[in-house]
Amino acid sequence: MTTFERYLTLWVALCIVVGIAFGHFLPGVFHVIGAAEVAKVNLPMAALIWLMIVPMLIKIDFAALGRVKEHWRGIGVTLFINWAVKPFSMAALGWFFIGWLFRPMLPEAQIDGYIAGLIILAAAPCTAMVFVWSNLTKGEPHFTLSQVALNDTIMVFAFAPIVAFLLGLSSITVPWDTLVLSVVLYIVVPVIAAQILRRRILAGGGEAALAKLLEHLQPASLVALLATLVLLFGFQGEQIIAQPLVIALLAVPILIQVYFNSGFAYLLNRMSGEEHCVAGPSALIGASNFFELAVAAAISLFGFHSGAALATVVGVLIEVPVMLSVVWIVNRSKGWYERRPA
Repeated sequence: MTTFERYLTLWVALCIVVGIAFGHFLPGVFHVIGAAEVAKVNLPMAALIWLMIVPMLIKIDFAALGRVKEHWRGIGVTLFINWAVKPFSMAALGWFFIGWLFRPMLPEAQIDGYIAGLIILAAAPCTAMVFVWSNLTKGEPHFTLSQVALNDTIMVFAFAPIVAFLLGLSSITVPWDTLVLSVVLYIVVPVIAAQILRRRILAGGGEAALAKLLEHLQPASLVALLATLVLLFGFQGEQIIAQPLVIALLAVPILIQVYFNSGFAYLLNRMSGEEHCVAGPSALIGASNFFELAVAAAISLFGFHSGAALATVVGVLIEVPVMLSVVWIVNRSKGWYERRPA
């Protein structure tokens, strides 16, 4: 690891502070940036996510995707966590912490909205950012791409029914334009662009040229991650300063849910005999959230200033630092993981 990568946690902490400060003192600038969106998908954020994930996508050799079937155990574990555990565990945590334990400390009129926002957040598995987390754990890139594609397909059919069931609604309006545009912007277009670039580099200079390109792109990917943090916390700087207690309380069930689901997925992969390079991204995919879709769905259902919208925004705020901590745990525990009984 380079010195820059070794101190990534420090840079993340600094970017969080800088983002909150900028959002508080320069709110007009972030309002302008935040308004640059189509179907509630922020275009500057999309550009940064491109910079983050394209280096990971360039590594993928589509001719090798057929080997993903060797990791059927990892795929099964991830699907089980994402669709049979995660939304329901978040609902239970939301009802316990927000609906009961923290209820006296929260505005009564927003309690149901907060719980709804947490459920919406958990019902949509992460897409683009997973490539970053997988890369940081040296995850199997073909498994990651296949799992993300599979989750995107399932999400089209399962997101609305699961949320409607857990919220007790007869119907739910899914922001389809946000869902489709997010998948196209964050998955389809970058995959195509990365594969075109990969083929040109390999045709011109072979594997050595590709390795050299990736070496130069890796720092740009991390810088884009840090810039994304500044934007995310800048967008919500005013909210953080205005409602610190509410945000801290909403973060509790989200934090527990992330560590519970990632740890559960990691242990299931170990018990099933799956390789560590698959268990890492499986745990991370099982724990992270598709926050663009969650925020859009909460706003469309309950309104911009609702408790549901705020709860999904809290998920956005803690997503990167928390997932980096899961990456650290996965990397540090590799020796333990690989000492599993035969």
